[in-house]
Amino acid sequence: MGERRDDGGGEAATATAPPEDLNGDAVGLDPADLAAELDAARAERDSLIDQLQRERADFANFRRRVDGERATARQLASRDILIRILPVMDDFDRAMAAVPADQPETGWISGTRMVGKKLASVLESAGVTPVPALGERFDPALHEAVATEPGTAGDHVVEVYQGGYRLAGTLLRPAMVKTGDAPPGQDDEDSGGATSQA
Repeated sequence: MGERRDDGGGEAATATAPPEDLNGDAVGLDPADLAAELDAARAERDSLIDQLQRERADFANFRRRVDGERATARQLASRDILIRILPVMDDFDRAMAAVPADQPETGWISGTRMVGKKLASVLESAGVTPVPALGERFDPALHEAVATEPGTAGDHVVEVYQGGYRLAGTLLRPAMVKTGDAPPGQDDEDSGGATSQA
């Protein structure tokens, strides 16, 4: 019980003696062994650096892939919402088409026109553009023919039942159309118009 214990203020009871010579002579290590240990430590360091670089590259690839998947998910969600809004736009178009020509411009008619224009501007700002249809050459990639005038080649759109729309070059909905022959003189205009616009 007369033993005194040191609480950290002095040297530990079982301290190892420091090496007397930094060259390793007193410790008894061979310089060749030290060189081998140094080479092994360098090889381990190089291996760890290589692993770290690979992990960083894997993480960068993971981040890119996740960002791409998020962008695709946002685009698909936007596309689905826009597809659901298109029938509302169709209803506005039908409402405006149903207004009698002799009907004076009343408050509710002008208000309905303004709401339709606002909806069209919202769709346009989201990147939605109408598919050109009436008078155009029939394109099965853009138009869905639901009727054809009898006795015609059916190579031009003569009536549009429902407008088609694109989103950033991707077709949201094809235009539902009636096909028939081109109006007289339009074949000449098509070939001339393409040349003059080019």
